Amino acid sequence: MKTTELNIRDPFVLVHGGKYYLYGTRSATCWGPADGFDCYVGGDLENWEGPIEIFHRPHGFFADREYWAPECVAYNGAFYLFSTFGAGNRKQGVYVLKSASPTGPFLPFGERLTPEDWNCIDGSVCFEDGIPYLSFSHSLLDIPDGEICAVRLSPDLSRAEGRPFKLFSASEAPWARPVPFARAEFGIEGDAYFTDGPYIFTADDGKLYMTWSSWSDHGYAVGAARSESGAIRGPWKQLKEPLYPENGGHGMMFRDLDGRLIFTLHYPNDKYLERPVFRQVLADKSGLRLAE
Repeated sequence: MKTTELNIRDPFVLVHGGKYYLYGTRSATCWGPADGFDCYVGGDLENWEGPIEIFHRPHGFFADREYWAPECVAYNGAFYLFSTFGAGNRKQGVYVLKSASPTGPFLPFGERLTPEDWNCIDGSVCFEDGIPYLSFSHSLLDIPDGEICAVRLSPDLSRAEGRPFKLFSASEAPWARPVPFARAEFGIEGDAYFTDGPYIFTADDGKLYMTWSSWSDHGYAVGAARSESGAIRGPWKQLKEPLYPENGGHGMMFRDLDGRLIFTLHYPNDKYLERPVFRQVLADKSGLRLAE
């Protein structure tokens, strides 16, 4: 399959063994009943084999909706898929699946990683001094000014250690705007800001950044923040302008097989039309920008 034929949201790329493994949310089941995740495998970023179903809802598994944003991490000889899951009788949360292969099959592993009494989505793992942390979105369903938070994970990635800590709120970004559909879609009165898709990485300038998504003057967008301390706890300074300003979102960064820093997100942000887009990233004095 060509990249233009893929219909996924929230793309995530694992580079492993000289190949690209592409994961994402199935567009067809994003907003309704859902039961699985897929992977696509390629030697470049244009031609893909798949879909390969890597997880299918086991009998008795609680989640029947909101199979969102799978991110695969190779760690200690195994592969871990961090994913959002939802069900009608509990709040959205981030969980982890485990496999011996990047193409699965993945099986549920460990505990819920985000608090039971929080609505949380879009978990992403990063390491600091060898210690794993999960960054995630604390939803506007709980708080009008959505947050990006993080929590330390156990060494085997099976559970959270301690309570989450806040990294920043959506409204701290100069480009972020209240969502115009907060009342119609969520029943929220007044201004409400959302966060999703956090991803922490080190750019070519050696600094620690995070990309994340919210609403801008032109709709769904991806912005970036830089850690002033160089550590996960920040403080995080928001870059003034969004990295990708219009009708695209939930991005992440990876190094391609030539060592270049590549940004991927889904575009357009229109139901059943989403596809992954790949752009090289450049870092300079002003922060980050996408190559033409």
